[in-house]
Amino acid sequence: MLDQIDKSLFLFLNSFNSPAWDRIMWIISGKATWIPLYVFILVLAGARFRRKMLLVFPLIILAVVLADQLSVHAFKEVFLRLRPCREPSLEGLVHIVNGKCPGKYGFVSSHAANTFSVAIITLLLLRRKWYTVMILIWASIVGYSRIYLGVHYPGDVICGAMLGALIGFILFRLYKFIDRRYLDINPFFKTKSIDNVSD
Repeated sequence: MLDQIDKSLFLFLNSFNSPAWDRIMWIISGKATWIPLYVFILVLAGARFRRKMLLVFPLIILAVVLADQLSVHAFKEVFLRLRPCREPSLEGLVHIVNGKCPGKYGFVSSHAANTFSVAIITLLLLRRKWYTVMILIWASIVGYSRIYLGVHYPGDVICGAMLGALIGFILFRLYKFIDRRYLDINPFFKTKSIDNVSD
């Protein structure tokens, strides 16, 4: 029953399309599109954490790597759920952009997992309201773009987002543990960090 609801919701959301939105969503879904945003995040984090970026930066990278690898090896290759653009029962019903349907299986969305892992770990680290709103909107739009392009069901995106959020939260807690146990008592890190500043 949940599968049928997911498919019906997908067809509803995927049906709202136009040539202009095809181009926009294609760009939004492109990984290279967001390189300036990633650079901005690192600059913002660097200004706040200073020398603690020696820990923060690897944790952000680890969040993406874990989200990407787990979404594939612990989910796609285990559940083997066909993407909507490859589902025989939906043939002719799915709006596909540029004829692209990557891979065979889609549960969970790696895009959603990756973006939400970055969103959650960085919003917890930075603690800025404007940033929290911005980064969650960004991650949600990227997730929606995967439905629009016909390559993921809503359930793929939602579960991918949950996986990414969990990874981001766990790595944030790891940062707090290491920070309390080691960084805050080390003058090298303590004197140069503004980690405790908040708005």
